Amino acid sequence: MDKEYFVYILASGKNGTLYIGVTNDLVRRIYEHKSGQIEGFTQTYGVHRLVYFNRTNDIRGALTFEKRLKKWNRKWKIELIEKENPNWDDLYEKLNP
Repeated sequence: MDKEYFVYILASGKNGTLYIGVTNDLVRRIYEHKSGQIEGFTQTYGVHRLVYFNRTNDIRGALTFEKRLKKWNRKWKIELIEKENPNWDDLYEKLNP
């Protein structure tokens, strides 16, 4: 079976501070953000709500998409989130009930 990779966006709240990352284990990585195991930006700004993720089997594609998303303007990022998750629900709860 091919390995899965995830590009994800965390938010502090609806229309709040955003963080974009990539991982090969989404549940573990988001847990690490939520539990404060990862020092830095997400811990400092309380960015723990998983509001968007994209799954792929291509690590190069995931890394390219992550870099592209980071360069997008804020309006485009919000439109991407709201297209898939209009209420900015925490998708982590659905991944790990």
